[in-house]
Amino acid sequence: MNIIISKEQFLIDHNKLSPANLKATFALLTKFQQEKKPLLKDAEWSNKLRIPFMVWLSNGVLKSEAEKDLKNNSSKDHIYRNYPETHY
Repeated sequence: MNIIISKEQFLIDHNKLSPANLKATFALLTKFQQEKKPLLKDAEWSNKLRIPFMVWLSNGVLKSEAEKDLKNNSSKDHIYRNYPETHY
């Protein structure tokens, strides 16, 4: 059954059911809404959007955030230390 719910209710339900690494914000829902306009006719949110949203969230947004973190960390000077040799 396709029950129309509000964007706020979708966010609450999603965050209640999702693990910590897939929690969403209102801004992420808005970004999803802008990028996936054909899925959201007249801004209608329903349970049928959960799977497309989770796929979009895990594939696009989270990977780009991880790439940003990796890029920021790679620009820092890394300090390499030699560990003491062990002789058996």
